[in-house]
Amino acid sequence: MSRFFATISDSESESESSEEELLQPRPAIGTGAFQFSDDEEEAKRVVRSSKEKRYEELTNLIKQIRSHKKNKDMSKMLTSFEDLTKAFSKAKLVIDREDSGILPIFYIRCLVEMEDFVQEQWEDRLGRKNMSKNNSRSLATFRQKLKKYNKDFETDIEAYRENPEAEEAQDEDDQSSDLDDKDDDDDDEFKVENFKKTSISSDSKSKFARDEADDSDDSYWGSSSDEGSSSSSDDEKYAGNLAAKFLKKASDKDTEKAGEKKKKEKKEKRERRKEEEEGEWTEVRDGFRLLVKPKMFAKDAEINHVVVVKKLNEILAARGKKGTDRSEQIAMLQELYNIGEAHNLGPAVDVKIMFAIVSAIYDYNPNIATCMRNEMWSKCLDNILNLLKKLSDNPDLTIGEHIQEDSESFDAPPYRIRGCMLTVAERLDEEFTKMLQGCDAHSPEYVERLKDETIVVSIIEMLQEYLSTRGNSGELCRIYLRRIEHVYYKFDGIVFEKTDEDKNDQNSIELMDRLCKFIYSKDNTDRIRTRAMLCHIYHHALHDNWYQARDLMLMSHLQDTIHHSDVPTQILYNRTMVQVGLCAFRHGNIKDAHNALLDIQSGGRAKELLAQGLLLQRQHERSSEQEKIEKRRQMPFHMHINLELLECVYLVSAMLMEIPYMAAHEFDTRRRIISKNFNHQLKISDRQPLVGPPESMREHVVAAAKAMRNGNWEACKNFIVNDKMNAKVWDLFHQADKVRVMLTKKIQEETLRTYLFTYSSVYDSISLETLSDMFQLEMPTVYGIISKMIINEELMVSLDEPTQTVVMHRTEPTRLQSLALQLADKLGTLVENNERVFEMKQGSFFNRGQPSYQRQGGYSRPQGQDWSNKWGRRQQRQYN
Repeated sequence: MSRFFATISDSESESESSEEELLQPRPAIGTGAFQFSDDEEEAKRVVRSSKEKRYEELTNLIKQIRSHKKNKDMSKMLTSFEDLTKAFSKAKLVIDREDSGILPIFYIRCLVEMEDFVQEQWEDRLGRKNMSKNNSRSLATFRQKLKKYNKDFETDIEAYRENPEAEEAQDEDDQSSDLDDKDDDDDDEFKVENFKKTSISSDSKSKFARDEADDSDDSYWGSSSDEGSSSSSDDEKYAGNLAAKFLKKASDKDTEKAGEKKKKEKKEKRERRKEEEEGEWTEVRDGFRLLVKPKMFAKDAEINHVVVVKKLNEILAARGKKGTDRSEQIAMLQELYNIGEAHNLGPAVDVKIMFAIVSAIYDYNPNIATCMRNEMWSKCLDNILNLLKKLSDNPDLTIGEHIQEDSESFDAPPYRIRGCMLTVAERLDEEFTKMLQGCDAHSPEYVERLKDETIVVSIIEMLQEYLSTRGNSGELCRIYLRRIEHVYYKFDGIVFEKTDEDKNDQNSIELMDRLCKFIYSKDNTDRIRTRAMLCHIYHHALHDNWYQARDLMLMSHLQDTIHHSDVPTQILYNRTMVQVGLCAFRHGNIKDAHNALLDIQSGGRAKELLAQGLLLQRQHERSSEQEKIEKRRQMPFHMHINLELLECVYLVSAMLMEIPYMAAHEFDTRRRIISKNFNHQLKISDRQPLVGPPESMREHVVAAAKAMRNGNWEACKNFIVNDKMNAKVWDLFHQADKVRVMLTKKIQEETLRTYLFTYSSVYDSISLETLSDMFQLEMPTVYGIISKMIINEELMVSLDEPTQTVVMHRTEPTRLQSLALQLADKLGTLVENNERVFEMKQGSFFNRGQPSYQRQGGYSRPQGQDWSNKWGRRQQRQYN
């Protein structure tokens, strides 16, 4: 509506026609003090400060983050977090200016919630595995970014975590004071707005609401003369400022009461919203509560064997049922044990209940792939130790799986109880291995768990002593194997330091001999005997008993039957062969070491074959079930074999064998490859246009091989034996100095052989003394090497003993002659292939007159054709 019509008086507006009234739905007040346009009536303009704008942007982003958190959408949560940090950097200037740099509590609360949520998701390993790749990647990125971002707010976050309620209350008070100021401003705006509705009374508001639906404005805009006169009198009274008439005039008490009421309402609203969002959460333990918790005993009930066993069966009846709280079941069994012990019901009842407690602890974790919790592990160890002590102190108590529950005896000795202590110990050993597999190998937790091995071994020793008098040979073999598996991989330095004074002390070699020989003679199952033999060989090889380990391996013929064994036994076989190869290398048997390590290193899957980690499969991906099974087979970290040491020993052994062979058969087209892995490393190095100084272990071995090929033994030795290689490889050996001396001597000998193969065509004769000085070898050693080469017909020379010289026969072809012979062989092969192909297509000269079915390699004769007659007619034409 135009401002021109806003200045018309009331009398003039009343005299307007009804058509004009339709065009003017809301006539203006007849005063020039307040004038409103149509745009101002349709949408009220709200003026907000920059602080409110920035805070609103932050709160909207926080709401998005909480929504994504409920859905566990990590990628969207990461995007919203990045937007939140950008929005906060913009709002930081306003915060520094208006709030003196004090961060808003709702922002700190959001950072704390995100940090707790990310930490919870990161610790849930099973949940992380089930995430999609995008979500898993986003979680890792989000965790790193949030950790880095929160470092700038460490003091504020710590203060909030110490007393979050006080911080939130202070923030709410500040927000309520701001909201009150804002509400006061809004009230003023509404009061000015109400100025346009001067004729509306409290009674007429409802009438206006009803009439508005009928499109009638008469009840809203009064048309009586009294209202007009009152309006004119108000103009005179307020001197043209009619807004003062409608301003609320409240006392100070009313204002305070209204403010307190608003604060109370807002506080209640916040509490309701908080309850709706968070709800009342009750912390519960894993599993479910028992539907009906059985009472132990009545107040005046007589407690005897029958009552206690009956109550025990009642508790065990709930085992495995839905709704059973496993921790509560363990507590009830423990309480029942205390009652039985307090009433002196005898060792049989105590042992029966303790077997039930141990079984309940094992059943506490239903997932076989995960390990039990630390508190349950401690309870399990204590109960088993107590159980073994009870069994040892009561020789008149018999336990066994063959005893039926009906024939159990609790009242008087001899006591008879159904149960198997050997099964309990075996399960304990498996749980200990799972706990080590579940820990991070480089964390203090792994070391703490590994300390429990002494308790586990002591339990096995106690059970071994108990079964030695009461068990049969089969049970003894099983417990002996458990003892062996905790001993075989441990290096015992006393073996090398033992003197005549220590002859009475039993070392690990003697212990392994005694246990393994008992199993060899008494065991009736293949698996226990095979595993005991492999452990025995491993222990011998670990302590440098090369000949015992080699002979035991060859006599057992395990290499022929191991592929029929189960997977854990095959893994043990691979570990044993690796230790045999390392032992052969330490003794200088390079060929035996290479043969033992060849199968493990040839495929590049040493890590997987030794169960020390999983490799990515290129052809197909593992299913989740396969991955779980393979992870359960992994060896604990303290039993690992150093893979870099293993690869270095293999490559050095291959170099000492391959380089002399390559020099002897340089021009042989049919030369066999001793080590594909070593040849692959050499080819990679030869393809490089620029080769720098070696850095990795492989580069050191390749550089040493090239130096050996040129006959430079000192450079070869310096590449293999230096400070870097000592720290990485050689210092890991026991008696490392002996290994380095042996390795240096082998390099000298093989470099001498390589030199003679390469440069024999250059010399007519060469002195043995010259060779001895050149390679720093003793004369008998040089004489023996050359004699062996002559015997094996590797070198066509003769030894002149009076002059101590090596006379060359020069029968080896020169380089040009070798290339010509190589070309002739290739041409001969090509001709043979050509003739063979031609004969297959045409047939030989002598078989051409025969039918095609008699020809060897010819085509079948097509039906209805006589090739022999055609050939005969063709011959007649030629002769005629």
